[in-house]
Amino acid sequence: MKTPFRKILIANRGEIAVRIIRACRELGITSVAVFSEADREALHVLMADEAYLLGPPPAAESYLAIEKIIRTAKASGAEAVHPGYGFLAENAAFAEACIQAGLVFIGPPPAAMRALGDKTAARRAALAKNVPMVPGTTEPVGSEDEAARAAREIGYPVMLKAAMGGGGKGLRLVRSEGELASALRMARSEAGSAFGDSSVYVEKYLEEPRHIEIQVLADSQGTTIHLGERECSIQRRHQKLVEECPSPMVDDAMRKRMGEAACRLVAAVGYVNAGTVEFLVDRQKNFFFLEMNTRLQVEHPVTELVTGRDLVKEQIRIAGGETLGYGQADVTWTGWAIECRIYAEDPYRNFMPSPGTIIGLRTPAGPWVRDDSGVYEGAAVPIFYDSLISKLIVWGPDRAAAIARMARALAEYKVVGVRTTIPLLQHIMAHPDFVAGRVSTHFLDGMLRAERPEAEGRHRTVALIAAALAGYERAGRTTLPLTSSRPSAWKSSARPGWSRPR
Repeated sequence: MKTPFRKILIANRGEIAVRIIRACRELGITSVAVFSEADREALHVLMADEAYLLGPPPAAESYLAIEKIIRTAKASGAEAVHPGYGFLAENAAFAEACIQAGLVFIGPPPAAMRALGDKTAARRAALAKNVPMVPGTTEPVGSEDEAARAAREIGYPVMLKAAMGGGGKGLRLVRSEGELASALRMARSEAGSAFGDSSVYVEKYLEEPRHIEIQVLADSQGTTIHLGERECSIQRRHQKLVEECPSPMVDDAMRKRMGEAACRLVAAVGYVNAGTVEFLVDRQKNFFFLEMNTRLQVEHPVTELVTGRDLVKEQIRIAGGETLGYGQADVTWTGWAIECRIYAEDPYRNFMPSPGTIIGLRTPAGPWVRDDSGVYEGAAVPIFYDSLISKLIVWGPDRAAAIARMARALAEYKVVGVRTTIPLLQHIMAHPDFVAGRVSTHFLDGMLRAERPEAEGRHRTVALIAAALAGYERAGRTTLPLTSSRPSAWKSSARPGWSRPR
């Protein structure tokens, strides 16, 4: 493959920075990493060809510091900047700053980013192109009174949503007018902290939808195609946890309709590069435009495994001015892929973050198993950033084979030193509704509610055992009876009661 750039700076961290570094290395492109003081020994820093310190751990002083990143890119001799996802990936001002500095921004043009990255602007564009849309405002609400009027017109329950960004930040469900004021304050505060823009809009809340998105690619010569859909309904706090491609709900005819709607929308604003158009889908298979993410998605690997297209390389090629070189008729889908996000969180304690040092790590392997990780044994999981540490992706010839392979891979995955979402992901893979493809954005909440009493009973049992052991040690005994060796770190890392999904 032709190499359009000699050196690329990656304005991100974690597993996505590692992912981009690998694509650069395969293309013969020198990779430049940036890092905060908390990430001095992070995997992306160790893997990159060059690495530069940005500043203190807070993102505002490092990964969100536009001027620092631009200066670093210029000083390093980089020709282009890849923003990854999150942080500045959907910040049009950052894209403009790159261009003004003579750097290529590997993403959409700033104008297209503003037209679609701003959720309210994207809703207006969708409306103009007759793309089905969830009822809601097409402008940010300016005051509490304005939000209340909009909510009454739309009808409760409603969602307050950040106009900029994504990833579940700045979202609040409001079921009655009495909840609106505090929800609006919290949504604005969270949106401002996460994206530097506190604007929010109001949208009708759909009770039992599925979340299905379409991956698009567009080059600068006007070719726009889609690479099919991803099912992203397994979510917690409006953030995806499990994704798959294709969706068990979507047939060929529905894929064609959704894909055409997505391409129609992005072509209308002159979009270039990779992006994702997200839809909510009801039980009757009616789909409604939700928003567009003007960047690479966390879950892009499932599309890669099913289509055979490397999306990061495609981004780099397109940014370098190359044409796609293929059309919609050339896109095919083979088999089934599933991605599970491994977070350093305790899923049975309200997903409480679990920062710390990874003192033991065993990753799964075998045929058609991919682990996109941002950590290694001995690495620290800092408290300052998103707690995603890796993504486990598998492929199978059909959905049943992919689920079986994911279950096997999750059973092999061992992390010692921090809590992770692995036990919960094992339960999801074994759940009869997931296996049957009966999912919605409320699937996980329902599953956790159903399991909570049993989980609490197990926690009490563990607490009693711990109390008994503590009492035993206080009595002056330092070793356990009937054994002369301590349990292994791997066995100690397993959460009692959750190691075997039902």
